[in-house]
Amino acid sequence: MMTKHVPPEWAFEFHGHRCPFMPIGYRMGKLALDYWGLRPEPDHGFFIFPEIGEGHPQACMMDGLQASTGATYGKLLMAKTFYGKLAATFYHPKVGAVRYALKPDFIDAMGKFEFFVYRKKGIEPSQIPEAVRDEIIQWVYDQPDDFLFKVEEKPDFKFTPVKGSFNKAKCSLCQEYVFERYVRIKDGQPVCIPCSGYDSKS
Repeated sequence: MMTKHVPPEWAFEFHGHRCPFMPIGYRMGKLALDYWGLRPEPDHGFFIFPEIGEGHPQACMMDGLQASTGATYGKLLMAKTFYGKLAATFYHPKVGAVRYALKPDFIDAMGKFEFFVYRKKGIEPSQIPEAVRDEIIQWVYDQPDDFLFKVEEKPDFKFTPVKGSFNKAKCSLCQEYVFERYVRIKDGQPVCIPCSGYDSKS
C-alpha cells in the first residue's frame, strides 16, 4: 500500500534536501485536513502546534506540515510546544482539534535503516548517498497510515489567536517602525525592544 499523499517535488526543493521526515509531515498534514474535510488554509483559520523541540533532526517534519496545509510559520499559524515529541495538534475553530503522533513501532522500524547510520555520524542528508535516501523515503510511502499515526480528537483543546493589528509607532531612538504590541516606553517616549534595554517578554 502506497500513500496517496506523496509530496510534490517543489516541497523537497523548499525543504532543501530529500529525507523521510519532510514527507512524514506532509502526509500528517494532509491526513489532518482529510480528517475534517478541509482544504489547505488560504488565510488565517487553521493552526498547527508541533510538539517538536530543538536539537533533533526530525524537526524536518514541520516543513512538510507547512507545505501540505498552508498553515505556515509566516502566517503565524504554527507554534512549537517544545515537548520533544514527534506529534502535532491541528486546530480549526469551527471543527475542533485533532492530534497526530508517530507510533513507537513505526519509529523503531524506521530507525533500522542505513540512512540513520549516516545521520548519527553527523552527515547531512544532502550528503548521504541518493540510494540510501530513496530507500527510506520509499519505505515510508509504502507503510499504511495506521502504522505511522496514532490519531486522537482533543475536545478540550483551547486556543485564542492573538488579535491582528496594523497599528504601529516609530521608535524615538532608531526611528524604525514597531508594531504596537512590541512598543515599550522609555523616558516617556515609544521605543522598540532592542532600543529599550528590556528583553522581549518584559
